[in-house]
Amino acid sequence: MQFKDVIGQQAVKQHLVEMLEQNRLSHALLFLGKEGYGALPLALAFAQLIVCQPAPSPVVEDLFGGMSALETKPSFIGPENLEEQDAYQRAAQLIHPDLHFSYPIIPRKPGDKPKSSDYIAEWREFVKQSPYSNVYDWLQYIGAENKQGNITAEECNDIMRQLSLKSFESEYKVLLLWMPEYLGKEGNKLLKLIEEPPPNTIFILVAADEEQILPTILSRCQLVKIPMLENKDIEEALVARANATTENALQIAAIAEGNYREALQILQHNEEDWQGLLKEWLNSTLRGGPVAQVKFADEASKLGREKQKQFLRYFNHLIGQSIRIKVLGANGFAMADNELDFALRLNKIASVSQQQAIIEELDKASYYIERNANGKMLFMALTLRMYHIIQNKVVVGTR
Repeated sequence: MQFKDVIGQQAVKQHLVEMLEQNRLSHALLFLGKEGYGALPLALAFAQLIVCQPAPSPVVEDLFGGMSALETKPSFIGPENLEEQDAYQRAAQLIHPDLHFSYPIIPRKPGDKPKSSDYIAEWREFVKQSPYSNVYDWLQYIGAENKQGNITAEECNDIMRQLSLKSFESEYKVLLLWMPEYLGKEGNKLLKLIEEPPPNTIFILVAADEEQILPTILSRCQLVKIPMLENKDIEEALVARANATTENALQIAAIAEGNYREALQILQHNEEDWQGLLKEWLNSTLRGGPVAQVKFADEASKLGREKQKQFLRYFNHLIGQSIRIKVLGANGFAMADNELDFALRLNKIASVSQQQAIIEELDKASYYIERNANGKMLFMALTLRMYHIIQNKVVVGTR
């Protein structure tokens, strides 16, 4: 993973390179970015850049007790020259001896006291295949099913042991700790190590939710905020990396809201007729009565969690476009004709305040879907809430 492989985020990349080149590197960094923004790929690329920096040449004593060579610091190796370095292939394969990883894990069997190193083969394969994935994807990848991932006390002890060793090749040794939100009180074991690490030791923590991190750890880190991706960057990545058409990429980027993982999920389910399903939902909600409403809730419950989230996100996207059109007019929006028509129809059945209320309900529903809410009950309750918000029996027709 190199910076050139990371989607967008040019300002963050430049900032990180300057920090390393100008020797302004903090011993503990926290990369904070929401799912799909690229915090993990950026951290991987930066960690590999760090360990590919050559160590200073040692002081050599000559035969007469003098110093024939003083310690010298080699020239900075920038991202553009990384592949020329001997250490690069080991860093790229995530097998560099000075590059360590920690992440949420599960016991393989009852009574186990697992460490991240037990899953290192799976980890290497996972981040190569899908560096923009989230922790749920990772836990499913290692067969967690409904088990709760954790960064254990044994893992913290292993971190302390690994970082007590001298670096093998590089000037620095680096620990990349993904999802410190999974550090419970066991994380207090690391406080002194983070505050006063061994020489030339760098902690890179990668998190999605600042509020879930132990405050004692948060206060010891220099914050690197990762902003949401630009739509243009997602569009280009979908076309170049996922073989999406330009038209599809434009629409998906608008819905994904800066989240490349979400964009890939939408592309995967792009064959779904979300707009047709949405018309069915609104018609059953506003005109069909209880029987039609129950029928739709049952139908939606069978979609599965990921498709349910995609469907609600699509509805959210259309409402957002509808509100923008209401406020700013229809000119200048990059929308497919059928989406523009649908957004205009939404404006006929609900005011801006009503649409904003629906958005809040959709966001709540997505939150509960993430937490395994019963799909039929959730969509039935959401249907009733929408009916009471709109309070107007109008058919959303087709052209």
